Amino acid sequence: MKGYLVLEDGTRITGETSSEFNDAYGEVVFTTSMTGYMESITDPSYRGQILVFASPTIGNYPMDLG
Repeated sequence: MKGYLVLEDGTRITGETSSEFNDAYGEVVFTTSMTGYMESITDPSYRGQILVFASPTIGNYPMDLG
């Protein structure tokens, strides 16, 4: 599904999302970690923030949903 990241200055970046939310608001932060993205996604220190993964290897191994 197509999604948009709209920054405070009005800049709009188009991308893909799997989110079912219509709107999300938060501070955009990033991580350069090459592994452990499940830990990053569930890390409570990122609560209320939009987490961007800066590594091209993210998503190359499955997520444990159990």
